[in-house]
Amino acid sequence: MGSWMGSSIAVQGTHSVRFVTTRFSPAGVAREGLIRRARVVASGMEIKIRRAAPADAPIIADFNLRLAEETEGLRLNPARVQAGVAALLKDPAKGVYYVAEVNGVVAGQTMITYEWSDWRNGNLWWIQSVYVKQEFRAQGVFRRLFEHLKTLAQEQNDVPALRLYVHADNARARRSYERLGMSRTQYEVFEMELETEQSTKL
Repeated sequence: MGSWMGSSIAVQGTHSVRFVTTRFSPAGVAREGLIRRARVVASGMEIKIRRAAPADAPIIADFNLRLAEETEGLRLNPARVQAGVAALLKDPAKGVYYVAEVNGVVAGQTMITYEWSDWRNGNLWWIQSVYVKQEFRAQGVFRRLFEHLKTLAQEQNDVPALRLYVHADNARARRSYERLGMSRTQYEVFEMELETEQSTKL
């Protein structure tokens, strides 16, 4: 997440990261698909949540570059980020981006990716790449994005949990997620970076 709330990416040089999860008890609601739109009026402004389209790729890539710099002081390779965003937008199996619009302006974003759980016989949804523009922060934009994802997951009726990861020292982010109904798990993240053909090309 951005520095406005927290980070879904471990802070550079720190290896202690905790999972946060929201579990569902599906009530058998009807499936409506992932392209459903939601509109909410809050604080005198209309927040519209929609699935991102290929035309949103430039602003999503820009948000991701800002996210990395604000939360970790990292300057990512723009071409690599642009390629990564385009790849996901072309292949829904990789994940889905959602954007929040305020009065027609893209104010924030999030992405979900999937992790198959054989223990639960369902796909866990991971919330990633969350970013809200500075001028729209603390106005309920991320809450609306989160609530939209939660509603979609419940309507899918086969998503056992929403998950994200947060830097272990980011108490502010943990409080924000807890207010949304998420809770810490007993898991930590381990990682080994590998050189790939894509990473050497860009």
